[in-house]
Amino acid sequence: MISILCSAGIIFGILDVSTAGIQHNSTAKPNMIFMLMDDMGWGDLGVYGNPAKETPYLDEMASEGMVLPDFYSANPLCSPSRAAMLSGRLPIRNGFYTTNAHARNAYTPQDIVGGIPDYEILYPELLQEVGYSTMIIGKWHLGQQEQYLPYKHGFDEVFGSTNCHFGPFDNKEAPNIPVYRDDKMIGRYYEDFKIYKKIGESNLTQMYIQEAITFITKNVQQKKPFFLYWTPDATHEPLYASKSFLGTSQRGLYGDAVRELDSGVGMILKTLKALGVEKNTLVIFSSDNGGATYAKEKGGSNEPFLCGKETTFEGGMREPTIAWWPGTIKPGQISHQLGSLMDWYSTALDLAGTDPPTDRIIDGISLASLFREGKETNRSIFYYRGDEMMAVRYGMYKAHYWTWTNSLEEYNKGVDFCPGEDIANITTHDQINCTSEPKLFHLGRDPGEKYPISPKTEEYHVAMETIKPIVEKHLNTMVEGQPQLNYCDPAVMNWAPPGCEELKNCLSKPASNKKLCTWTH
Repeated sequence: MISILCSAGIIFGILDVSTAGIQHNSTAKPNMIFMLMDDMGWGDLGVYGNPAKETPYLDEMASEGMVLPDFYSANPLCSPSRAAMLSGRLPIRNGFYTTNAHARNAYTPQDIVGGIPDYEILYPELLQEVGYSTMIIGKWHLGQQEQYLPYKHGFDEVFGSTNCHFGPFDNKEAPNIPVYRDDKMIGRYYEDFKIYKKIGESNLTQMYIQEAITFITKNVQQKKPFFLYWTPDATHEPLYASKSFLGTSQRGLYGDAVRELDSGVGMILKTLKALGVEKNTLVIFSSDNGGATYAKEKGGSNEPFLCGKETTFEGGMREPTIAWWPGTIKPGQISHQLGSLMDWYSTALDLAGTDPPTDRIIDGISLASLFREGKETNRSIFYYRGDEMMAVRYGMYKAHYWTWTNSLEEYNKGVDFCPGEDIANITTHDQINCTSEPKLFHLGRDPGEKYPISPKTEEYHVAMETIKPIVEKHLNTMVEGQPQLNYCDPAVMNWAPPGCEELKNCLSKPASNKKLCTWTH
């Protein structure tokens, strides 16, 4: 169902971008910008109901475009979610999962041995083949060894890092994380790219904004279609914001980071308008997983949904998503299309006029007809945690085949994925197999997953008669990829990245000690 969202009436400032000699060509291949935030919750934006109302530019983007409140990540954790978005395939298919323990979330710390496999064809690679200029700005997180770096997987230009901005490290037990310009390291976090953790200050978001504006302007001037993957990570702990934003939010440092990212979105959209290419540019805003509820006031808001990051409850995987394409997407639209980050794969290829690979299952669907004509598509959403399908949604119904938050041991240490939310037999600290009688919710009447529908009711049986064949078909046709997140080794850390020689910043590698990674959650 599509409905209308009233304009927020926000007025943007003036951006100084020269448009001399630039003409808009409405028949050209559309430019595409995908803005993927890090650990931002569904309830963090004003347009999604946050009471602070501190995201005027995103709210304006929504009023000029389409809000997609039923949009999901493919995993409740960063690396698998990002791998799924770029490959169009569930992590269980593309290898971004672990078999070290059942239903465990895994990701790519800098000692991970695996990464995005060469056999996975990422959509930036296919966009390159049809003439697009491609760039990633921000966090990659699909492997730090050279064979996994973004310039080997579809990106002409790179500015950002392979990993999260954890640190500082001592360069003995672990090296500081490198920042790349294209195929070479140009420095390291905390050394050359400062993050002052005690006060939460860094200029990284401002760098990412300027890099985006430069890339867009250059390609418009050269009349080349472009794809920009803009993925800043300021809302992932350790949080940071630039000096001019520190202390400006009623939500604390997390809110400062959100306000700066919101400002960056506004600057990028104003750049497109100033260059006269807004009607030929699709911009998507979303997040890689739900807000980190375990971080308490330093994490995002997933209201009104249950739990957060790391879980397959709604708070862990439903994402604040906005689509903007003036002249194509009518302003003020709200679509309840069930969507997934994996849909950007099929959508991008559809808009670029090229076909997806035919030798594999692509889980994403094209949303081009939704944006152009308002046509919605019936489909299912599968919720995976590691190697296990935990839940499925079809229509308004969601069936949990497994329930789990985290272990009681971790919970007793203070790691709480569902603070203040104790739902009997749902937010369990043991992995509970509900396959024989799944826990069923109606997400319209009960978005917080608090009131399971009784298996004794007709409603339950009618809904499950539809859902069970969907699940059976999905599982019976599943071809799992080779797990990439099983092994860790300190020798593969960022000791000597490409380009370290020029900077005289190569560090000595330790002896290899490859072993199974331990994944707690």
